[in-house]
Amino acid sequence: MTKFQIETPLKRARGFGSGKTGTGHFWQQRVTGVAALLLSLVYVALLIKLQGDDYPTVLATLGNPFIAVLMLAFLGVSVWHMKIGMQVIIEDYVNQPFLRVLSLMANSFFSALVGIASAVALLKIAFGA
Repeated sequence: MTKFQIETPLKRARGFGSGKTGTGHFWQQRVTGVAALLLSLVYVALLIKLQGDDYPTVLATLGNPFIAVLMLAFLGVSVWHMKIGMQVIIEDYVNQPFLRVLSLMANSFFSALVGIASAVALLKIAFGA
């Protein structure tokens, strides 16, 4: 004889439902994506403008406070977009809890390392160190 289980949809979904952060991540991805797109247009325009210029000219351009702020914004937005994008992928596809936590930690540390290293490099150029 077959055993029938009568469960409500709520009972089946308990423990697998919303973590209450999905909408926030969705909007963060969209906003950082649009910001990264707009700032990358500035970055590409800057690369085209500096193409063929000598090293001191490039350093002087990147040393301009306005340009340096735009480049820092581009780096920050891009790194944040990368971090939350990978976080969503890890949360969706890594099924083992320990490996998921380890992957999320690695993602956070890697993103921070990339962001800090990039910012330090740009600031060194901007301040002429």
